[in-house]
Amino acid sequence: MADGPATFTTLISAFTTFLTVAIHTILYERSIYPRTSFLSARKYNYAVRQSRHPKVCQWIADAVAAVESELLKGTVGRVAVVIFDQSEKPLERFMFDCSRLPVVPAGEWDTPLVRESKNGERTDILPLVDLEEQLRAAMAKLTVCGTLLRPVPENCSFTVAIELKDEGDAPIGHPQPWVPVSPGLQKSVDKDAERRSRTGEDVGGVKTTPLRNVEAGEMMFEMWIEEGKAKMRGPEKNRNVVELGEGWRSSASS
Repeated sequence: MADGPATFTTLISAFTTFLTVAIHTILYERSIYPRTSFLSARKYNYAVRQSRHPKVCQWIADAVAAVESELLKGTVGRVAVVIFDQSEKPLERFMFDCSRLPVVPAGEWDTPLVRESKNGERTDILPLVDLEEQLRAAMAKLTVCGTLLRPVPENCSFTVAIELKDEGDAPIGHPQPWVPVSPGLQKSVDKDAERRSRTGEDVGGVKTTPLRNVEAGEMMFEMWIEEGKAKMRGPEKNRNVVELGEGWRSSASS
C-alpha cells in the first residue's frame, strides 16, 4: 500500500487481496483441485498456496473483482466461498462477514481517511503492522481447516457468493457477473404475492466452526465455516432450482 493515509479504495483492495489468497488456500486445503497443481508462495509473511492453473487463477480474479465492485457500493453483508457436491448440494460455506466495513459515498472513495478517537487523536484506518499480524493469524486458521473438517467427496465444485445487506440493491446490470443462488442458500425467499419470507434451509449449515475475528483499524470482518446438511447425511441426486433472492453467486462456477 502506498505511503500516506489510506483511502476507502485501498481498504477494500486490502480486503479483496486477502480474499483472493483465502480462496486459493481453501481450494488447496479442501483438495478441490490436485495439490500438485498449487505453488508455494508467501503472503503476510506466511507460507500460502496458489493455484498455477491459468483458468482457475483468472476465474478467481474475475470473481473477486466482482465482489470488490459490490463492496465499494457498501451493499455486501457477507462473502461466501461455497463448496458443492456433484449434485450441486452445498457441503461447506467459508464465510467472511464484512458488514462492519465502513460505507463511503462514491465521490469520496479515493479521499484519504483517518480515524478520530474520542480524545481527538487521529490514526490511520489501516495500521499496517497490526493489519499484517491480523491477516497472518487469519490465514493460519484457514490453513488448518483440513484437519478441522471431515473430507469432502471427489469431484466437488465451488463458487463465490455474496449476501446483500437488507438495504442493498440486487447487482443487476450488463454484463451480469452475478446470478441468484439456489433457494436453500438465500437469506430470504418470497413464498407468495404477499412477500412473506423465510430463511433458506441451507443457510447457517448444521455445524459451525469459528475461525477468526479480524480487527485492525477500520478493517473489521469475521470468518467461520458452515458445514451443510448434505455433507452430514451423504450425497443426494436432487438439484436446487435457481431463483431470484438476496443471495448471489458468481455467474460461472469453477
